[in-house]
Amino acid sequence: MNNLTDGFLNFFKKETIFSISLILAIVSCFFVLPSIDYLRYINWETILLLFLIMLIVEILKNLSVFEILVRKLLDKVKNTRGLVLFLVFTCFFSSIFITNDVSLIIFVPFTILALKKVDRIDLIIFAVSLETIAANVGCMVLPIGAPHNIVLYTVSHIPFQSFFILLLPYIIVSVIFLIILSFFIPSDEIHLPRMRKVEIEWEGFLKRVFLGIDYYLLLTFMVLFVLIGNLQSIPFFNFFFKQWIIGNEVIFGILSSQVISNVPAAILLSGFSTNYEAIIVGINIGGLGTLIASMANLISYKILAREFNDFKIRYLIVFTVLNVVLLLILLALYILTN
Repeated sequence: MNNLTDGFLNFFKKETIFSISLILAIVSCFFVLPSIDYLRYINWETILLLFLIMLIVEILKNLSVFEILVRKLLDKVKNTRGLVLFLVFTCFFSSIFITNDVSLIIFVPFTILALKKVDRIDLIIFAVSLETIAANVGCMVLPIGAPHNIVLYTVSHIPFQSFFILLLPYIIVSVIFLIILSFFIPSDEIHLPRMRKVEIEWEGFLKRVFLGIDYYLLLTFMVLFVLIGNLQSIPFFNFFFKQWIIGNEVIFGILSSQVISNVPAAILLSGFSTNYEAIIVGINIGGLGTLIASMANLISYKILAREFNDFKIRYLIVFTVLNVVLLLILLALYILTN
C-alpha cells in the first residue's frame, strides 16, 4: 500500500499540471455525465498539430541539428546577455509567424542546450521565463500568431490591420519590459568549452524519437478541453457568464484565462458577447499571469521540468512574478487608455 501511495505521490510531483487537470476534469464529470460529446470537446486538429511538431523537434534533436546550430550561434555571440537577448527575441519574432506554442517547443530546448554548453545553467530559469513572455507577446502581432487569436479573428471579422493596431500599445510596452529585464542578465564573456565532433547515432533512432515525445503534455491538453467543454454545459456557469461577462469583457478575459487558459476562454467569451475588441485585449493580456493562463506557458514549464526537475519551484516563482508584474502593467495601460 505504501509503495502504491509513494508511486502516486511521485507521479503527482513529476506530472503536477496533468494530475491537477485530470482531477478537475473528473470532478466536472459528476455535473456533466460522460457521453460521446466528450470526444467533440477535444480540438483534435490542435492535438495532432502539437504531436507532429513534437515529433519533428525530436527528429531534429536526434539528428543533432540543434547541436550544430548552437555551436554556430556561440561562435557569433560574445557574452551571456547578448546570447539570452538573441534567444528571447528569436522567440518573439518566430511566434509572429509559427505561433507561440511552436516557437517555444523549438527554442526552449535550443536555449537549454546553448546555456549548458557555456556552463551557465544558472541563467536557464530567467531566460526561459523571458522567452515564454516574448512568445506570448509576439503572437499578438498577427492574428495567426496564436490559436486564441485565430479564433477571435475568425468570429469577429475585424480587419487585419485593425487587429494589429488594437494590440500595438500592449506589444510596445511588453517589448520595453523585456529589454529592461535584460539588464539584469550579467554581461559575462562566453567561454566556449572544447567540443567533440558531432556524431549521429542511427541505432535505435526511431525508438528514441518516439520515446522523447511528451505524451503527458498531449493528455494535459485533451483533459483541459474536456474540462472546458463540461464547464460550458453546466447551467450555473452559463447563467453566471450571461449575467457578468457583458460590459466586463477585459476583466473576465483576464480572470478566465488564469483558470482555464486563454484558448478556451476566447471560445467561451465570444459565445456570450459581441464586444470583440475588448475580448481580444482581455484574452491576449490574460495569456500572462499563471502557468495555466496560456498553453504556451505549460509547454515551457514541461520542457524545463523534464530537463531540470529540481528547477520546478524556482521557475514557477520567477515565471509567476514576472508575468503578474507585466499583466498588471498592461491592465493599467488598458484602464488609462479607455
